[in-house]
Amino acid sequence: MDTTLPKVVAADATPLTRAQRKAIIAATLGTIVEFTDWIIYATFASLFSRHFFPANNDRVALLSAFAVFAVGFVMRPIGGALLGAYADRHGRKNGLALSVALMAGSSLVIAACPGYATIGIAAPIVLVLARLIQGFAAGGEFGSASTFLIESSAPSRRGFAGSWQHFAVNAGVLVAALIGYILTSVIAPPDMAAWGWRIAFTIAGLMGFVALWMRLTVAETDAFKRTAASHRRTRHPFLVIVREHRRAALRVIGIAMAGNLCIYLWLVLFPTFAHMRTGLPLREAFSASVISIIASLVAIPLIGMLSDRVGRKPVLLVFAGGSALFAWPALHFLTNDFWTATTIVTIGMLLSSGFAATCATVMAEQFPAEVRATGVALPYAVSAAVFGGTLPYIMTAMTSSGLSQYVWVYVAVVCSVGFVVYARMPETRGKILD
Repeated sequence: MDTTLPKVVAADATPLTRAQRKAIIAATLGTIVEFTDWIIYATFASLFSRHFFPANNDRVALLSAFAVFAVGFVMRPIGGALLGAYADRHGRKNGLALSVALMAGSSLVIAACPGYATIGIAAPIVLVLARLIQGFAAGGEFGSASTFLIESSAPSRRGFAGSWQHFAVNAGVLVAALIGYILTSVIAPPDMAAWGWRIAFTIAGLMGFVALWMRLTVAETDAFKRTAASHRRTRHPFLVIVREHRRAALRVIGIAMAGNLCIYLWLVLFPTFAHMRTGLPLREAFSASVISIIASLVAIPLIGMLSDRVGRKPVLLVFAGGSALFAWPALHFLTNDFWTATTIVTIGMLLSSGFAATCATVMAEQFPAEVRATGVALPYAVSAAVFGGTLPYIMTAMTSSGLSQYVWVYVAVVCSVGFVVYARMPETRGKILD
């Protein structure tokens, strides 16, 4: 295993300046809100699916809703390419503002859209269009936010700064889960299925416009200003990636594949999967998910700091190897017992925190400032679409076919491939960035 460092800066514990802390906080809070909007769809899919599709079978309607969830991921590479290029050419701040505005507006459209019984085929069409826009926004968000965080940090604290990107993603899912828990606690199940889910989309959408205001108040990064001053923006970032950084882009896809799979398994799908597979009440499944996410929120910044000391590779290898080994016992012993489910999802989330804490940093460290946002956003979105976006449909289809006991094989194989990628990639801790 190659642990040789590239040309590096001194690995001292340089404290973050006040401006750097402000930038990290603003970016993190904005991402929390944006991913609340993105994830609220999966959180309430089992409730609203029957409103948008004409299926008499609830499971078929749910499959249709998850198919739309996957369709949203189709737009993520496009959003990664276009919004990433926008952030590389017009500023990280502008890219972040545009992505959250698109995401929030689409949530409000879903909240207000009449059902199939009222407007017929127009209902699923509106749902698909809204998710396509959200997928486009999410595709650009990760690259812009990751780049903003890394460029706003002291070089020796990039692991810590970058860890806040997925901290924000997980926190966004926590907010979505808390919204689900609160609404399902105070609204009767029939009312929740009839109209309560619309409240969730409305809350998420309004929060998004608060995040838009926050993002408009932060300063642009110095790295982007230097790139703009050198006139390197005249080259289109996508073409530069294709011509000069293909190897790094393919490496980012490999870096993200196992992480996207595990993140969507434990962070997004677990409540619905546990409910469908074991009969665990949805409220208890949300509760287990909340506990596991809180544990990950404690772990992620600590692991990010650890990566600044020991490197990115050791942390990622523990994540991939541990997740591959944990796949079978986790999915085999899952039952409708609350504490069993909580233990399993918490272990899964803690293992995934190794990826969550390091992925934004290690991916941003692959590219120069000229194309950094695009270099992270596009290949990460491709990986998310292939390994994250299809997972809900695959798992639901396997469960419907009586094959849910074999889901672990798919998870273990992808994580094993990820382990090989991490073992072969160069270490980037301390690498000098422009």
